[in-house]
Amino acid sequence: MGFEALGRQRNAAATRQAILDVATLRFSREGYDDVGVRDIAGDVGVDPALISRYFGSKEDLFDEVMNVCMAGSDLMDGPREDFGRRVAHEIVYGPKKKEAKMTGLLIMLRSIGSAKASEVIRRSSHRCFYGPFAEWLGAPDGAVRARLAGGLMMGVSIGREISGGFDLSKEECEILCRRLAAALQDLIDR
Repeated sequence: MGFEALGRQRNAAATRQAILDVATLRFSREGYDDVGVRDIAGDVGVDPALISRYFGSKEDLFDEVMNVCMAGSDLMDGPREDFGRRVAHEIVYGPKKKEAKMTGLLIMLRSIGSAKASEVIRRSSHRCFYGPFAEWLGAPDGAVRARLAGGLMMGVSIGREISGGFDLSKEECEILCRRLAAALQDLIDR
């Protein structure tokens, strides 16, 4: 491969990434229905046809954004018998959520009212999180336990992010962590 062809590939990769970054930002601020391909193209400085070339439809681009935002769940790393304690400690005492995870949540919240976007969100969340988590949990009722544990983790995490912390004393945080760990472990073990 010549130098010129290599340069075009790098530019293509950089352009594709720029489109993905701008789409992520736009979807997180405005939601699926209020963002157009022309808006994204204008922000990147490319022709809208280039977005179609790289991603297909707006829905396909949204799907790629959701995949990137949901990728890399490490919940299942580590001993199963330690899941509740490990995850509760991370939720209560860990650093604030990574920007990409919060961006994904914002995109979901702002876009869930859209028929097209809600279907993409449903597929992505199953493919990237609930499906693998349910499989890891196994029978019986792995899918049900995955939904319950996911809802509990998401709810407590969102509450922490929204309020800037739990606004609890050190002792209350310890109680919260213990009770959350017990509830999560119960869902894992049953």
